[in-house]
Amino acid sequence: MTAKAMRIHQYGGPDVLHFEDVDIADPRHGEIRIAHTAIGLNFIDIYQRTGLYKLPSLPAVLGQEGAGVVTALGDGATDLRIGDRVAYAGCLGSYATERIIPADRVVKIPNGISDQTAAAIMLKGMTTRMLFRETYAVRPDTVMLFHAAAGGVGLLACQWARAIGATMIGTTSTAAKAEVARAFGCTHVVAANDPDFVERVRALTGGKGCDVVFDSVGRDTYEASLACLKPRGLWVSFGNASGPVPPFDLTLLKGSIFATRPSLFAYTALRHDLLANANELFAMVLKGHVKNVVQKTYALSDAAMAQQDLSDRQTTGSIVLIP
Repeated sequence: MTAKAMRIHQYGGPDVLHFEDVDIADPRHGEIRIAHTAIGLNFIDIYQRTGLYKLPSLPAVLGQEGAGVVTALGDGATDLRIGDRVAYAGCLGSYATERIIPADRVVKIPNGISDQTAAAIMLKGMTTRMLFRETYAVRPDTVMLFHAAAGGVGLLACQWARAIGATMIGTTSTAAKAEVARAFGCTHVVAANDPDFVERVRALTGGKGCDVVFDSVGRDTYEASLACLKPRGLWVSFGNASGPVPPFDLTLLKGSIFATRPSLFAYTALRHDLLANANELFAMVLKGHVKNVVQKTYALSDAAMAQQDLSDRQTTGSIVLIP
């Protein structure tokens, strides 16, 4: 059978994305076929399109996150039924109307959570949970700095931090985005381009600095991030929105600062870890702690435009592609 997919044949700008027919085989042992109803858009899609993150081979269908309905089962996929609503993150190939995927990489979507919400939160929401529960144990007395607080992960983090009771200092690129971050629970917002940025953060922490900095921006923010930490604080680099962090002198880690580069896929590689993460994320949604996550939708055929808007920082929150 055939499906429609957004595929690249070479690395480059948004123009290398082509909406075309792709062949789909029947699911093999341990696999299922999904008809997508919603597809999540993420910065990693752009990194892979440009070649910053190399793909196993080309041509390739982009996308790491999606939700849909099971339409066929391979042998061994015993925990699922045709018609089940499922979602996933971390499996390349979501920019398609249908796809084959390992059954152990999907989770069932609970009643009360829409397909669009599931597609919007799987990668970004599980990333937030990984950051706050496993990379650094955020508590009510935690004081954090979170870059791009009005972005897809950022707005989820605002709500999650508010539910915990932690103090979150967020950065945004515009005043309008600052208002969005505050509305979603960010305690304080600082302009990312403020020349007195470090001093502002220091003042908000009473001169102590932050316990942890969550930095998805990369090249433009890493030095300021390190300067905002208290002694023995943790710098968490989990993205490259402005470009990758260049090699730097380890003496920047003064004050015995720790640094880490976590990957969600390392934290969800085992089935029981995937389920633990997804189930806690779904519980946060069902309890009302995390909501209003889908800020904009595009047709799958307009994925190039959606990626451009995301890279130009013209959006807030999560973006969903509709097949």
